[in-house]
This record gives sequence, C-alpha cells and structure tokens, in this order.
Amino acid sequence: MTDGIASDRLDKLKALRECGVDPFPARVPNGTPIAEVIDGFDQKHGQVVTITGRLAQIRDFGKLRFAPLSDRTGELQIGFQRDRLADWWPDRKKVESNDLVSITGELGVTQKGERTLWATAVTLASKALRPAPEKWHGLQDTEQRYRMRYVDLFANPEVRQAFATRSRIVREVRHYFDALGYLEVETPILQPLFGGAAARPFTTHHNALDMPLFLRIAPELYLKRLIVGGMERVYEIGRVFRNEGISTRHNPEFTMLESYEAWADYRVVMDRVEGLFAHLVDRVLGGAGVVTFREQQYDLQPPFQKARYLDLFADKNPGVDWFDHQQVTARARELGLKTDGIEQAKLANDVFEATVEDSLTGPIFVHDYPTAISPLAKRMTDDPRVTERFELFIAGMELGNAFSELNDPLDQEQRFEEQVRDKHATGDEEAPGEVDVDYVTALEFGMPPAGGLGIGIDRLCMLLTGSTSIRDVVLFPLLRRQVADGAAADGPAAAAGPTEASAGQADG
Repeated sequence: MTDGIASDRLDKLKALRECGVDPFPARVPNGTPIAEVIDGFDQKHGQVVTITGRLAQIRDFGKLRFAPLSDRTGELQIGFQRDRLADWWPDRKKVESNDLVSITGELGVTQKGERTLWATAVTLASKALRPAPEKWHGLQDTEQRYRMRYVDLFANPEVRQAFATRSRIVREVRHYFDALGYLEVETPILQPLFGGAAARPFTTHHNALDMPLFLRIAPELYLKRLIVGGMERVYEIGRVFRNEGISTRHNPEFTMLESYEAWADYRVVMDRVEGLFAHLVDRVLGGAGVVTFREQQYDLQPPFQKARYLDLFADKNPGVDWFDHQQVTARARELGLKTDGIEQAKLANDVFEATVEDSLTGPIFVHDYPTAISPLAKRMTDDPRVTERFELFIAGMELGNAFSELNDPLDQEQRFEEQVRDKHATGDEEAPGEVDVDYVTALEFGMPPAGGLGIGIDRLCMLLTGSTSIRDVVLFPLLRRQVADGAAADGPAAAAGPTEASAGQADG
C-alpha cells in the first residue's frame, strides 16, 4: 500500500528509525487547546506552553523556519530558531508539513507582530507519509472530498466547522425533547418486517435463526408499541436505511428523529415543531432566525404558514380531481410521469410532488393528507378521505412528517391488508409483503390518542448550515467503490447515480 507515497517521505521515515526516533510514539507531551492559548494572548508573552496538532506548509529562511500548527480549536504560528533548538536542528528536515507534532515553547511575536510560539522542544507524534493538499490548490474535487473526508476535514476548516454545527444541532434537539419530559429510547435496526414508511428496504439474513431480516426504513412501529406500554413520551435519533437512489437530498443511510406523545394530536405536534425551531434558532443560530440556503433567505422564527394538501393540489392542477384516476393519469402523462403499474393514490401524490413541492418555500405546514397515502394516520372526523397529517416544507424540501396516530386496530389491519393487496397487484417494492400482526395485536391492547413526528436530521442540518447537498452534512456518504488503480468498481449504475429517490417519510 505504498503506491502514491513520495519516496523522500519513506526515506525520512527510515532515517528517523535509524537514529532511534519512534515516528509513531504511543504518547507525547499533552497540549493546551490552541484557542485557549490565543485567548488573552497579549498578556501571555513569555509564558511557556505546549500545544499539539498538524503542521501546515513550512517556510524556510535558513536559521529560521515558520509553520502554522492547527488543532480542533484553532491555528497558531510556530517559530523554529536554530539557537533555541540546537540539538534538534540537524534533524529539522525530517519533520515536515502535515506531520503531527507536540511543540513546547515560549509565547511571543515576530518582528511584524504576528502571534507566535517560539519552539524550544519538538516531539514528532505521527509521521505523515503523504503531504497535505496545497492551501489554494488542494482538495477541491467534490467527489474526492467525500471519498477522502479525513483529508477534507483538516484541509478545509469550514468543513470541520459544519460538522461541529451538526453535532450541536443534534445535541440541542435532544435537549429540547428531554426538557419536555420525553425519554430517549432505542429500537431495533434489524427487523423481521419493514414498515412505518413507503420505501424499498435493504435485506439481510440471520444465519442462526435462518430467517430474512430488513434494515429498518423507520423506527415508527416499535416506538408506538412503547406508547401502548405506557411510556407516553418517547423519541429516538438513529440511522434508517432505504434502498433508493442518491441525490443532493437523498442518501441511502441517513439519520432520523422520531418522537411520539400520548394524549396529543397533530396540532400539538405542530406546536412542538415550532418550539423546536425556536429552540434551534436560539441555541444554534444565536437568535438569528433568518438563514441563507441555496442563495435564498428563510425566516425560521415561528409561527409557520399552513395550507391544506388538496387545496395546494387543486391550485397547481386546475380541473384535476385528486381522487379521479382518469384525470390524475391524464395529468401525470402531461407531466411526463410514469403511469404504467402505478397505483392511483401514489400516482396522484407523484403529481403533487411534481407540481407543488418545489414552490413550497416555507416554512409551511402542508396538512390534511389523503388517507390513501397515509396508512398510519387517523382519519378526519368530517371527511374520512383525508387524515390528520402534516408535512413541513422549507425551500421546496420536506423536512418533517407527522400525524395523529391511527389507534383503531381494525382500521389499521384493514389498511395493512390493502397495502399487501396493492403490492401483489402492482409489484410495489415499497409496500410491505405481509400484515404486521404483532403491531395490530399491540393496538388491540389499547393505544391512547397520540401524535407522532419524523424529522430528517440530515436535511435539517443542510438548512441550518447552508449546505446545498446532503453529502456535505454526512461524514461518510455512500459512494461507488473504487478499485486500487482508481477505476470505479463494477456495480449497477442506479447504486450511485444522481437519481432522485422517492420522498418517503421525512427521508434523508
């Protein structure tokens, strides 16, 4: 695996070992975070400190060398003087840019007044066998940045900052729900049946039990079992998996928040969502409610706009009845959508997605979705054709899905059976292949009225960090494999193509 490693770096590695220097020691003098050193720097002149980090490009002036050193908190210039480092100076060229080091020295400034740590001791912590990209001409290729995220992170500080913000977002989501008395729980990732959303699952097999299993497409049905069990307020932040296309909004593996609250309905959940955004605006954005996303500004301060699903559909598709198969089919063909073998309700929702979603700048709650595309939501009392369900849209992108949970076991069983029949009739790979009998049994023991919510954490992070692609907020997005010589490994084009996946439920 030494292909691509410069021979001079291997030579220096060998020379270090020959002179008794361990290029990969188990421990080195521990350092103070650079940000802490820089804070109040002008009052610290002459203090001796130790810092650790990665060296950037070294500038050599004969008896004097300079190089920036960076850690997770910041950057500080290191000054190497021959007179201060007499014993180390003959080996100075064995330590070079991109090496990880521990530096002890005296705080001061250069003749030009630049803050500097004048080194008195240099300890190599890890010899880098590959150089870092140049500052101005380095790792710019987007795909290479994703493939070599470990380089992207130290070469581009703004990338590291984006992921620090993501961590803060997730932490504050937890704080918000914890403060409301929710319990954070964990539910199975390997499931004998898949459900809780409309999506094609990944399949696997358990050898000891000799049974097929699915990677979960949503944790919903297990979380609602906990509501039956009396836990009343629960949430989970975890990975879900959908065997679909890849785009700027979709990654097959993504992070979902799902919460369920007993004795609540979808109106209460709307309030929870607005409260969550108010909390994130305060704690993550510092009170600035306006974010810039894809060159447009969005005000995230509640209250949010509200509009009925069918009203929006009628506005963008005049004269088309959502429930009329012939009218919907004609409209879908007019839009160039696939119609063969597509069940009517799904086709009508495809028309909605094609004509309405991009115009939903928001933040906007689209509510009262048709029952036929909401198999787990409670019907409206005055119109059983629609349900107490909403989705949150911002910048034409679905961020959340919620509803008053269906808790009638007979109605739920009937809807599951309809899904199974549709699967057999159309071959829909997103529909479950059998009724989840255990979930229906749980409902038969009685589930209180409840409101549920799903939010795609990755999309939320895209919005709050101004990132235009989901890959910019996922540390290791799925990419087509590369073989050793750099050529792409064989595999179906759909596995890594730029196709838009079906939206599903608050998906990634």
